[in-house]
Amino acid sequence: MYEQVSHSLLNRILEDIKPEIRKKQLHYFYSRLGANFYAIHSLFHLLYGKRDDFEEQMARLVEVLAKNYIQRRKSAKRLDRQRESDHNWFLSQEWAAIALYANSFAGDLEGIGGRLAYLQELGVNMLHVMPILKCPPGASDGGYAVSDYRAVDERVGTMEDLEALAANLRQREMLLTLDVVVNHVSDQHEWAARARAGEKKYQDYFYIFDDRTVPDMFEETLPEIFPENAPGNFTWDPEMEKWVMTVFNTYQWDLNWSNPAVFIEMLDVLLFWANRGADILRLDAVAFLWKKIGTVSQNEREAHLILQLLKDCCQVTAPGVLFIAEAIVAPVEIIKYFGEDAVIAKECEIAYNATFMALLWDAVATRNAKLLDEGISSLPAKLDRATWLNYVRCHDDIGLGFDDADVARAGYEPAAHRRFLLDYFTGAFEGSLARGVPFGRDEKSGDARISGSLASLVGLEAACEQGDEEAIQHCIDLILLLHAMIMSFGGIPLLYHGDEIGTLNDPSFMQDESKAHDTRWIHRPVIDWEKAERRHQRGTTEQQIFDGISHMIAVRKSTPAFADFNNRELIDTRNPHLFAFIRSNPVDFSDQVLVVVNFDELPHAITMDDLGHRSRFARGPLRDLYSGEAPAMFSDKLVVPPRKFYWLSTRG
Repeated sequence: MYEQVSHSLLNRILEDIKPEIRKKQLHYFYSRLGANFYAIHSLFHLLYGKRDDFEEQMARLVEVLAKNYIQRRKSAKRLDRQRESDHNWFLSQEWAAIALYANSFAGDLEGIGGRLAYLQELGVNMLHVMPILKCPPGASDGGYAVSDYRAVDERVGTMEDLEALAANLRQREMLLTLDVVVNHVSDQHEWAARARAGEKKYQDYFYIFDDRTVPDMFEETLPEIFPENAPGNFTWDPEMEKWVMTVFNTYQWDLNWSNPAVFIEMLDVLLFWANRGADILRLDAVAFLWKKIGTVSQNEREAHLILQLLKDCCQVTAPGVLFIAEAIVAPVEIIKYFGEDAVIAKECEIAYNATFMALLWDAVATRNAKLLDEGISSLPAKLDRATWLNYVRCHDDIGLGFDDADVARAGYEPAAHRRFLLDYFTGAFEGSLARGVPFGRDEKSGDARISGSLASLVGLEAACEQGDEEAIQHCIDLILLLHAMIMSFGGIPLLYHGDEIGTLNDPSFMQDESKAHDTRWIHRPVIDWEKAERRHQRGTTEQQIFDGISHMIAVRKSTPAFADFNNRELIDTRNPHLFAFIRSNPVDFSDQVLVVVNFDELPHAITMDDLGHRSRFARGPLRDLYSGEAPAMFSDKLVVPPRKFYWLSTRG
């Protein structure tokens, strides 16, 4: 019955649609719309069905889908059909990604085009250009306070520059990822300006209140995202004489997604950037999309319904475009952003594996894999047509959001262990060479996150200052070990620009008044191209790291077992310092790779007979895919050197 109602509504909408749309030959559009409309209508009704203007808004949504389909280039439509016919294309082991700021990496978007050969030399073929949308100078939150969703920030270039870069990448068979900030806008955005001017339509785009009654109800349960710099979750706007919800910064107004007009505006924005050449859209702060009094207003069911609806709509207009969920939340919540109660991804095909990242840093500090083992064992299996984005560092801080139950099972007291990790990575723990700095310290709880570049956090900065060649080599080994983990774990490895040459902390951000309050800028430096040139000098730190990572990527691309089809099995090594798992070729299950990693400063061994039914590894002969050499064996034991890893195969 409901399906008939849905079908009837679609017919009425198509009959009334604008003549310039109705006259177009839209075969693929109408077939996809028909296939997805029941789901679209059902979700839109769940979210907005009680409104008097429901059908009017529904018609507007279909119009936006059709308009953007008409504007989509023929080449993009061909690529859509190609990806539809090979819908697991992004699960291949052949993808490796890098994230970078346009101005820090190459000055601007045009400059990136001139540096693509460098990225290809490294081996990456998926490029995330971090936020490029127009932002006010100063109050930009590193590009995440957008003042115009349809304009490229003039500091990094023009729309023509972006489209030229997208075309250049496509010629090189490289993918382009762009950010769309979906939870909030800058207070300088046109919508905010019109709300300030008293336009009711645009005041309804936000959470705006005359007094503190409702805000105080929210504050009873809302956490503070930036307690040091932006305490509280509401800001008084003197021009409007009203309170505005500002969960992140005072200059970032939260969008009210309970208003269908906001949903349609943002859908239009996503499709706009899909039509500018984005292969992947990174949806920023998706956990915060739905606000409810009496909750922390994160991970609400309606937020997931919104993402499902956005995905179904995108399947009609630009089905070849993927979504990344930027949801840095508890492990049990992260997995839901692929889509609950589904087999294939119904929300976002890709999600940041923040849990894995934090667990890796725990293993670095403790020199054991106890919490890593517990945390990965507790992480639910992902959906079939979905994958993780695995990373060691990114532009953001490192949060210590481990599950307390996992921490306890690993033998630690949760609060004390977090204090140890904070002390270790900020260099306050005796013997630590790490040179991180605290971020977002909460004076009430004492909790904080950690800023710092990968190289400085593993101790390379301190080792270089001390001129300790042995310590420098240990740091290089650790950098390569961490990258070996993200390359082989299952998912798409994401590098952060500068890590491939061992870039250290850059304290110069303190000289910029607009950045000095935010320690994350310490690991957002301008790349030193003279330092990068040293990758060609044999024996330098830069050469060892760059060539090591580049070689890893090449080996990964040629190893089918590293494709991501839920083909990973954890191994109990019976040694807390070792972490091990087996990856299996999804086509040929006899083709397997045994990954073994030693986080300690001493060598450790694994007894091959403990692999049980996987005794093919015990029979050997074994070859390390990374080095091409046979691993160190002692009797029936595999010996793993300090801070080293093996990718072992029984094949020649």
